[in-house]
Amino acid sequence: MIRAIVAVDRHWGIGKKNGLLFSIPADMQFFKEKTLGTTVCMGYNTLLSFPGGRPLKDRKNIVLCPTEIERDDLTCVHTLEDLFKELDKCDDDVFVIGGAMFYKTMLPYCEEVLVTKVDADGEAEVFYENLDENVNFECVEESDSVTTNGYEIKFTTYKNLAPKRA
Repeated sequence: MIRAIVAVDRHWGIGKKNGLLFSIPADMQFFKEKTLGTTVCMGYNTLLSFPGGRPLKDRKNIVLCPTEIERDDLTCVHTLEDLFKELDKCDDDVFVIGGAMFYKTMLPYCEEVLVTKVDADGEAEVFYENLDENVNFECVEESDSVTTNGYEIKFTTYKNLAPKRA
């Protein structure tokens, strides 16, 4: 199953200056719990935003890289066709983890999207599609609000009613 996992502000903003909008330990823990032992796929800029540009530990990392880049510590693919070939080899869950253009490209293929909603304005420069306004997505689960690190957050799950097949 292909899923996306993302944290958004009240305007569905997801990032600023190639970084996250908020530092919320509860959301980081949620991300870690959901993605450990799975495959994560991302765009190259997302990889570069990690400490030292290193892949996430204890996960298979697949990165859509510029054609001139090859790495030994992760799987680099250079086209969407190659990405889907790699994803077909995965026996575990796959999580799309960013960035904005990669999310936009992969959203139609995601069966579910795990969204941490942060009730704040992060003054974002890049945004995720508002799934509440997308007729192909339905919110099927929503946690109670939790206040953590000064932010009110909710963990939600959206189901894609018509996922594309790769």
